Amino acid sequence: MSCCHLNDSGLRKPEPNQAVYREDCTQCFDSIDDQSGLDVCLHCFNGGCTNDRFHSLLHSQNYNHPLVLNIRRIRKPVQRDEPPKKISKLSIAAETEADRYFTITKVKCFNCGVDDIDATAGRLPSVIDGIMTAMTFSRHEEVKAWEQEITACEHTLCLKQEPKRNIESQDLGHCYMCDLKENLWLCLQCGNLGCGREQFRGVRGNSHALAHRDATDHPVAVKLGSITPEGTADVYCYSCNDDMKDPELGPHLANWGLILAEREKTEKSLTEMQIEQNHSWEFSMTTEDGKELTPLFGKGFTGLKNIGNSCYLASVLQCLFSLENFGSRYNLPDHSPPVTSSPAEDLETQLRKIADGLLSGRYSFAGEGYLASEYPQETYQKGLAPSMFKHLIGRGHPEFSTMRQQDAFELLLHLLKLITRSNHPGPLTDPVKDFRFLMEQRLQCLSCKKVRYKHDEQDNLSVAVPVRRINIVQPENTEAKDANKPLFEAVTFKKCLDNFTAIERVELTCPSCGSKDGFTKRSLFKTFPKVLVVNARRFELVNWVPTKLDIPVTVGDEPFTLDVYKSLGLQPNEEALPEEEIAKNPSFAPNPETLAQLEGMGFPRLRCEKALHATGNGSSETAMTWLFAHMEDPDIDTPLDLGAPKELEEDPEKIANLESMGFQPNEVRRALKETGSDLNRAIEWLFSHAGEVDNSNDTEPSNDETESPKEISGSDELPANFVLHSIVCHKGASIHAGHYVSFIRKLLPFDTEDSWVLFNDEKVVKAVDVDEMKKFAYIYFFKRV
Repeated sequence: MSCCHLNDSGLRKPEPNQAVYREDCTQCFDSIDDQSGLDVCLHCFNGGCTNDRFHSLLHSQNYNHPLVLNIRRIRKPVQRDEPPKKISKLSIAAETEADRYFTITKVKCFNCGVDDIDATAGRLPSVIDGIMTAMTFSRHEEVKAWEQEITACEHTLCLKQEPKRNIESQDLGHCYMCDLKENLWLCLQCGNLGCGREQFRGVRGNSHALAHRDATDHPVAVKLGSITPEGTADVYCYSCNDDMKDPELGPHLANWGLILAEREKTEKSLTEMQIEQNHSWEFSMTTEDGKELTPLFGKGFTGLKNIGNSCYLASVLQCLFSLENFGSRYNLPDHSPPVTSSPAEDLETQLRKIADGLLSGRYSFAGEGYLASEYPQETYQKGLAPSMFKHLIGRGHPEFSTMRQQDAFELLLHLLKLITRSNHPGPLTDPVKDFRFLMEQRLQCLSCKKVRYKHDEQDNLSVAVPVRRINIVQPENTEAKDANKPLFEAVTFKKCLDNFTAIERVELTCPSCGSKDGFTKRSLFKTFPKVLVVNARRFELVNWVPTKLDIPVTVGDEPFTLDVYKSLGLQPNEEALPEEEIAKNPSFAPNPETLAQLEGMGFPRLRCEKALHATGNGSSETAMTWLFAHMEDPDIDTPLDLGAPKELEEDPEKIANLESMGFQPNEVRRALKETGSDLNRAIEWLFSHAGEVDNSNDTEPSNDETESPKEISGSDELPANFVLHSIVCHKGASIHAGHYVSFIRKLLPFDTEDSWVLFNDEKVVKAVDVDEMKKFAYIYFFKRV
């Protein structure tokens, strides 16, 4: 039987920038490695599975795309006499897919019922060749992950050097401002030699090169010990705050009497140190006596493959989908998949794909993974590659669209906003609502004693961990890398909450009595969530760089109560301060002591004042956290405007921009009004107030008493008991480097009590000695019980 669709006008080979999904199904993780292979649509290049899900057939029926190319991949047997070498540089190995696999293809037509069409007929040859040679979606992500392309910037291309002179060799022996003889950076503009920042594994540095840049505004420096005769070197642009390429490095060095051909590389480059550092952040996969931890398989025990600095994403997804609200919302095996022409670009589809992959158990089995030990029968699972999901949620985001390591907590917040904004057709509900609760702030004038209560909806707590250093003398046999490592007193999780909810004094003028004595401020829970997410902040500035502190926080496995942190609200013996009085005469006086501390750290006074205003004149640590989070705000250097709110003219361009993102006209106008017509803040407002604005007509929200009240987030019922459910842990000096894993409490098969399970990318094992990891967790997930 022949096929009548072989010369259809819709059959064209993929364009260079067109995605070809020929590795796994766009709606589940079935792949070309399965027994029946994967079908790639010859009309739109969607990938569909051929197993019991029938996603390929459903796609063909929904969009009348009859022809598919079935691709099946079989791994070639590999014989190794020794373990493969570790990756030593950021590049893709020359080994091709053809070196590792046999590939079998055939063309099928669903409409004609033909299973093996001649691949040389009609328009098929060019289309098939285009599919098989195109860079697949995941391969494109993999290349970006391992090929770190360093380019030139305007500062290296347009560098203007000072008059030529020869720097004597004896003047290149140490930093001009201290005695350090390694980690030396030469300013290419003036020839100054300064030490760099302190680096991994005991490479010392006092940041004198950075101090020179701050004093002179000279942007480009080269690391002396990294220069090779071939012209490669670590070149850093302080203005761009990134590694850069200097195409004229030879002439630039010659200006200071340094001949490129005579240089010899004497120190590791930053790239080499980064790779060495990432290899060292491995979480132990063995017990104290050297035995391998027990690999786990089955439903709820599926790992996620690291697709290039993606451990921050994997750890968050494992914690989220171990929660009942996420599992019941997106793991829907009995539901038909969403009908969409681009399933890889649809958030609902990709969240269901992740849920099915992690929870179904279909992909959790020992196979082509990594050897758990020297015995080949003990293997980890292969793991699922969340390439489509990572691309989708990162699209358009300045950080998550890159292949660099990112902050897991920032990713969590970003993901929760995307999910809240997405469509939830009844009876399906937004799973993020289980995270939401109300925090109530109480302000009381120290003079007239009037009070004001205000509550805000939140879906997480970010609490500062108290810093208490221990000054002890290290034993003489202490290794160099640990000799200067600071030690800190352990604090309890309760102490962190006590500090977070403690009474503070804020410097504000009372609009009721006019007193400048200030106010007391305290924040407590008005309601409690079903799942409480807590971010433990352990950072301080070291050489002007936010550095993580290893402060242990004691958290037990037993349930605990938050009843003592519940706000009682306005009491009969309290007199409320009218809201309009505060709005009429706003004033703000920054805390002089805290302001001086922030200025002493090098922050501009205006930014310090804005940070203190935004954080309620709180501690310097809280203000510093705000500063780091808002450094890129376009209005960061705009003076504080505390005047009465003004009526703003509507900006048609901003309205159009927000409406193009899917927001309704009423929502857009309300958001711009609430945020002073600031586009970025309006987007944040829209995400955090989703569903609050009535879109039935084009008028302002009504204050009519008949208007249905907004559902209150959380519950105010007591007791409010919580228990630790999961944690995200991080190893490394910075949240933007190192390695993330998650530990989750789960009921193992044949067990009667929960055990801790370690999810380390694709490796899923029964964990031991979790108490130590809980002390240094970055994100805690507590379930209400």
